[in-house]
Amino acid sequence: MTTAPERVTLVLGTAAGGTGAHVRMLAAGLARRGIAVTVAGPSSVDARFSFSSAPAVRFSAVEIAGRPRAGDIAVLLRLRRIGAAAGAAAGGGHVVHAHGMRAGALAVLALVLARRRPRVVVTAHNAPPPGRGAAGVMYRLLERVVAWGADLVLCVSPDLEARLRAAGARCVVRAVIAAADAPGGPVRDAQAHCAGAGRPVVFAAGRLAPQKGLDVLLAAAASWRDLEPMPLVVIAGEGPLTGKLRARATALSAPVVFLGQVDDVPARLAAAAVFVLPSRWEGQPLVLQEALRAGVPVVATRAGGIPWLTGDDAALLVPPGDAQALGDAVRTVLTDPALAGRLAAAGRARGDGLPAEEDAVTAALAAYASVLG
Repeated sequence: MTTAPERVTLVLGTAAGGTGAHVRMLAAGLARRGIAVTVAGPSSVDARFSFSSAPAVRFSAVEIAGRPRAGDIAVLLRLRRIGAAAGAAAGGGHVVHAHGMRAGALAVLALVLARRRPRVVVTAHNAPPPGRGAAGVMYRLLERVVAWGADLVLCVSPDLEARLRAAGARCVVRAVIAAADAPGGPVRDAQAHCAGAGRPVVFAAGRLAPQKGLDVLLAAAASWRDLEPMPLVVIAGEGPLTGKLRARATALSAPVVFLGQVDDVPARLAAAAVFVLPSRWEGQPLVLQEALRAGVPVVATRAGGIPWLTGDDAALLVPPGDAQALGDAVRTVLTDPALAGRLAAAGRARGDGLPAEEDAVTAALAAYASVLG
């Protein structure tokens, strides 16, 4: 029986965080190995990552929303048609690989009764929001659909593996996620570009959304006014909380620069005195991998897959949502050069052992072979 896929359909519902970057990397890597690749996702994803212009990659617009809506029926029918077309072209060697719980559940429901049912692989990229609100209930429902219908579930962190096994998934394997290979060339000085020359830069990057806890970072930054020179907080990213976070920084008189979306995060990490990841919940954040590779001291929350990535020596870890603990940890790094040096060295050592892009592609092909064979 064939164990290498002829065609792979990658399904995603969002370009937020590292999911879009991971799918872009995976699509390019699979295409380089001679596999016919289709990416199915919202038009906004293609606008950001230009899948439709990538060599040997086809893009099919499927408007997967972040929340349930009446249009989900059309999404199911569209995914079913895409799966049927790819399956007819590939015979039995077709794998649908969905990324995220919502995209995964929709793919399962669309394809479970298909005449030429492809093998379905789902990658769980993120933990559910904390608490017992509607979002958490919906996430647990999506987990059960994925656990019931997916041939294989890949999880980016140990806590997600435990969740999917508890939900009844038949086969759960650790996902291999790689940060983008760092570009060569000179390092851009983020301080100079933010009018912060001579001031230590506290750098954060991510979607400006509740999950990332950037409001907690702003509250912590207000406590550093006594430091000389006063640190400058630099935040890269966009999202629904952009206006509120800007207003909050102004109200707190916190020294903050909002960069918006940037494409030179590794360079800005190299120019930072400390990288801060204040997430309330997480999976396996790519920006943290980039920070470890860059050898910048890290302060992060003990959430999701973060401790698994950093270990006990490559970051100062604090409870999510605790502005006092976050502020104290950043202050300690900024005022203790020996500690900052140890964190940087330990981070670089862990970063050197992280998977590269080709490792992630090879791991995905092994996952496809396991479900086809």
